Amino acid sequence: MGRIAGVTAAETRERLLRAAAEVFAERGYDGTRVADIAAAAGVSNGALYAHFGSKAKLLVAALRAHGPRLLASLFAADPDRSIADLLIAVGRRLPHRREAGGYLIVEALVAARRDEEVAQPMRDYVGERAGWLAGLVRVAQGGGELDGALSPDAFAHFCLLLAMGSALVTPDLHAVDDEEWTALLTRVVSALAPPETTVQRGASQ
Repeated sequence: MGRIAGVTAAETRERLLRAAAEVFAERGYDGTRVADIAAAAGVSNGALYAHFGSKAKLLVAALRAHGPRLLASLFAADPDRSIADLLIAVGRRLPHRREAGGYLIVEALVAARRDEEVAQPMRDYVGERAGWLAGLVRVAQGGGELDGALSPDAFAHFCLLLAMGSALVTPDLHAVDDEEWTALLTRVVSALAPPETTVQRGASQ
């Protein structure tokens, strides 16, 4: 059901998710019709509904598939890299313009405020992202990279606010000097280290 001739169900699904990410980011959730996404993917409305039960479910599925995953990608590529370095590397990219998929989170968050059908899967999505970040913090605390007194949940929330907020405050609204931004990030991340580490760093400078 819902397959394109000569194309597997998985390929059709991926085509729909990619088209949804692009159309939602360009037109917004309210301004997008199911027919718009189906047309962009080159499938029928029926094929779309065969894979996704509603526009809301498609929105969150597209976010899961094509939303920002920079920290996870960097961590997977180099799991031995320090958490501090990872945070700074990701943070340095936040003020810069991103691809259309990077703004999909904005549309999803706005839609979640207006539509409970979007809100519930978005709560699940944000909860999963926060849980993954909190788990990363606990690993860093266990390795002595981050202060054990920090709340992993609060830290994860802080990271989510920065990442999602950066999709709202785009470079055309307010730009920041890269060197100044990196210097600020470095000071913030350094302050998250265990107290004895911070003291040692200060003494060595």
